[in-house]
Parts: sequence; structure tokens; C-alpha cells
Amino acid sequence: MSKIEWTEETWNPTTGCTKVSAGCKNCYAEVMATRLKAMSTPGYENGFEFSMMPERLEQPLKRKKSTKYFVNSMSDLFHEKMPDEFLNKIMGVIDLTPQHVYQILTKREDAMFKYFKNRRVPENIWLGVSVEDKKSGVPRIDKLRNIDATIKFLSVEPLLEDIGTVDLSGIDWVIVGGESGAKARPMKKEWASNIKKQCEEQNVAFFFKQWGTWGGDGVRRNKKVNGRILEGKEWNEYPEMIA
Repeated sequence: MSKIEWTEETWNPTTGCTKVSAGCKNCYAEVMATRLKAMSTPGYENGFEFSMMPERLEQPLKRKKSTKYFVNSMSDLFHEKMPDEFLNKIMGVIDLTPQHVYQILTKREDAMFKYFKNRRVPENIWLGVSVEDKKSGVPRIDKLRNIDATIKFLSVEPLLEDIGTVDLSGIDWVIVGGESGAKARPMKKEWASNIKKQCEEQNVAFFFKQWGTWGGDGVRRNKKVNGRILEGKEWNEYPEMIA
């Protein structure tokens, strides 16, 4: 069972990544990969260098129960070192397991758009992009909007600034969260509330993942203590819940 609030399991047919924008600065996956390498954990011999794991390809095939998989929580499926041949194999497994839902999130929207330009997106894929700020994050939304996926979502985490007014047309789900860790940057309450309000106005499912290291009151403390309450409640909407 995954500790990530908005999914059920993770599947990492590749591991490792490289930084592309401000949201990558304090990457949790890089910290974890370094720790796993020190522990001699299989699959992390190369630390956070991009690595393919063909031995993991069949993992979803062995699970009959319908499951939401976050694909590549420790990497980016559209990394520049990902060969199309291996990516095609991943898509093949997804096609063979229609009982599962695969949540794919990227900061490489151009590579994702190019890959699917002349390919069908399997119906059981939810495609998403990270939207951490105005400069790098918001422009990713237009690329995502123009891909024919069953569900399209935004991971607005870590939310680093007020992203202003956002066109959510064609978007089904928005996840918002603050940053965690020793070097976490604060998220202000009004930034998160602004996005929630726009989701309500545009009929988009809203999921508040966490405050992270900094609470809504601007105080630094353990993220578990800060919790997931925004405007008096937990927001756990999924796209299937919004008509």
C-alpha cells in the first residue's frame, strides 16, 4: 500500500531522474534513492541516475484486484533517456491490465505530447503534469489539455507561489500540496484556497494532499501534525465523483 494519499500502489519500471524546474529543487525521490542505495536496496545500485528495471515490468500483471497505480513515483516516465522501445513495453502492460488505473505524472510535457501525438492513450491511464509555479508549471497545462486521455490531472505540489487565475477546461482533477523535508519552502493558505475556489467554479475535482513541513499558520513542524485540513475540512475528491 502506498503512503501517497491519492493512489493505492506505486509501480516503478524505471528509477532516477534529473532536475528540470523549481519544483525539483528538494526532490523527495532523490533523497529516498540515495538512502536506498546506501541500504543496498535492489534497483537503486545507481542511486538517482535514470535506470530501466525490466524485471519490474510484469508486476501489475500479477495483481488481479483493481488497483490505482502511480507510475514512476521514483522517476519520470518521459525522461529524455527513456527509449521508446521500453516505454512501449510499459504501455503494453497497461493495455493488458484494464482492471487497473495508471496515474502518470510528468514535468516533461513536451516529451509526453510528442509520444502520444500519433499513439492512442490507453483508456485506463490518467495523465497528469506538475504545476508548481507560473513560469514552468502553468504552461504545462495546455500541452496536457491537448492530449486525448480519459482523465487529465494536475499535481500542484509543491505549490511555490500563487499561480493566479488558471484555465481548467479539459482538466478533471487537481491535487494541491505543500513541500516536506528539512529544506521545505512554505505554502500560503491563500494560494491553496485560490485553486480550490477555481476548481469549484469550473467543476473540477479537488484533492488537498498535505500542508507539508509548514502549516497553514506559517509555523514549521512535523508534517503529520500540520495535517490535511484546508478551510475546516479534508478535501478528498476524485474525478469519478464530479459529474
